[in-house]
Amino acid sequence: MDREGFVAALNQDLELEYQSMIQYIQHIATIKGAEYQSTLDELAIHVRQELDHALALARQIDFLRGVPSTRVREPAPSTEPREALERDLALEEAQLVRYRERVEQANELGLPDVAESLAPLLQQTQEHTRDLRGALG
Repeated sequence: MDREGFVAALNQDLELEYQSMIQYIQHIATIKGAEYQSTLDELAIHVRQELDHALALARQIDFLRGVPSTRVREPAPSTEPREALERDLALEEAQLVRYRERVEQANELGLPDVAESLAPLLQQTQEHTRDLRGALG
């Protein structure tokens, strides 16, 4: 992968972060039931972390002389609690794979600073995945 392809991949990651934020917000607003309250509180934390991820990605894209995407992928809304959480988990798992690839690609391209800046995104995405798996049982 060359630098241009790497920036394109980072922009796709950024678009997934936008999707995550919208999807989480929709699920937080529509999932009902006392049994989900602690999960919804955790999702609210995830939303803020997804925003931090988007900012980190946009900064790295700019650093690499790219233009951060403003394209938002439409999330698939769900008001069924289990289905919504499964969709959230699927999105986090996809991001987890992508961030692992991105860290490896950054290192291969000789961009250790970029790899280091992506490491916290990878770590938090792992935590999000664990949280959602726990919520789903």
